[in-house]
Amino acid sequence: MQSTMKAMKDARLWAIGLALAAAAAAATAGAADKTTEATAENAKRLLKSMSDYMAAQKAISFDYDTVLEVVTKESQKLGLASSGSMRLNRPDKIYATRVGGFANVEYAFNGTTLTMLGKNANVYAQVDSPGTLDQLVDQLRDKFHRPIPGADLLMSNIYDQLMPEVVDAKDLGSGVIRGVECDHVAFRAKDVDWELWIAQGNRPYPCRYVVTSTGVNRAPQYTIDIWAWKTGAQVASGPFTLKIPANARKLNPGELKDFDELPSVFAIKKELTGVN
Repeated sequence: MQSTMKAMKDARLWAIGLALAAAAAAATAGAADKTTEATAENAKRLLKSMSDYMAAQKAISFDYDTVLEVVTKESQKLGLASSGSMRLNRPDKIYATRVGGFANVEYAFNGTTLTMLGKNANVYAQVDSPGTLDQLVDQLRDKFHRPIPGADLLMSNIYDQLMPEVVDAKDLGSGVIRGVECDHVAFRAKDVDWELWIAQGNRPYPCRYVVTSTGVNRAPQYTIDIWAWKTGAQVASGPFTLKIPANARKLNPGELKDFDELPSVFAIKKELTGVN
């Protein structure tokens, strides 16, 4: 009889212990969910703050460095580096340069005409494209396959440009890029992950932008670092047109070779799983 009562008492103690453990686990899970939700909302808030700041700047200039990562058919990752500068006046003017191992190029858009100059090959192309910078970025990317480095960060509403397909957001705390303390945020969308390091303080400009193509074999990345950031009266004045050399050959935009960050020496495989 005593052994039976002891067994019942032990069973009640086990039941109480299990109930307490389950309650603790549920509380922990709930706290984790709230933490995850809070960090996601904070990441979105930081991105929105950067977007609003960028949109409010009518004159911007900066220098940049990029690394485009490609994956060979042997699954070897290779990084193609380039550097350049950019100057823009919203809503419809931009001047940009890019120098890499395969090309030395310039872009200029004055609100009506886009000029692209390949200085190494001494060739150029011009496109009549009246409109805003947003429209120019879309046309270069979609029609001529000539994306401007970091084009997402030049749009008039970065937040609305980047957020529609986001399924996960994280605030990863602080980081330092070229001596500038930044807020580090990460976002996930279908087939692409991207991260931003945003300068802290009253000038929340992007210091680093990393895009990872998760839908491509071995997930290659594109990184752009931004520095020498200037706005407003700090931006040096200058023309938004290019001086074309007298002996330069005029081509159609699609005929410009080695004009992109991925040079023609790399052939993209049809299944988009790497490069040759």
